[in-house]
Amino acid sequence: MRERLLIVEDDAPVRRMLERSLAAEGFDVRSAPDGGAALALAERSAPDLVVLDVAMPGLGGFDVCRRLRDKGLTGGILMLTARDAVEDRVRGLEAGADDYVVKPFAIEEVVARLRALTRRGRDRSDRLDFAGLRLDTSTNVVHRDGGEAIQLTAREGELLELLLRQPGVVVTRELAIERIWHGAAVENVVDRYVARLRRKLGDPPLIRTVRGVGFILEP
Repeated sequence: MRERLLIVEDDAPVRRMLERSLAAEGFDVRSAPDGGAALALAERSAPDLVVLDVAMPGLGGFDVCRRLRDKGLTGGILMLTARDAVEDRVRGLEAGADDYVVKPFAIEEVVARLRALTRRGRDRSDRLDFAGLRLDTSTNVVHRDGGEAIQLTAREGELLELLLRQPGVVVTRELAIERIWHGAAVENVVDRYVARLRRKLGDPPLIRTVRGVGFILEP
């Protein structure tokens, strides 16, 4: 089954190049020229992956990314940006992006990163349980104590999975950045994602901070 891919890019020549190249790689491609059209199309087509330009007139890429996550999109989001500053990468990650490619880019790199995002979702066992917490890694849906379903983003799901696979063991910030962000993030990104997980999972908190080291999952 082909992955449904949504391309959001206001530069028409770049958008057409991405459409042709990624369709040739086997993706089921749809595209939008701006943020508003992207949100409407995502509502109808439920993409598995999104290639999203940062700098667009009107509704920018960061806002589109955040709204896609708020609407329940759990698939991988790859952002295209002409800016490689750390604060821009952090802003994108906080909005819910999974990865970044800096313009100008080689299409081979875009394809490789999309394939990596696809594999990341497939190469995990389906369910992890600990202390009343149950994570379905295929959907990034978590239940706590049999309660209502809590939808996580792809990054939130990966971070919780990392903690669930070694409960009672400290997961360092460096390990989380290496495993989840492939080294392309700053340390406080992990803290911010842990804070988001705590808010979603509710009280009492299961994720404890080990000062100066990292985080540990405890009952």
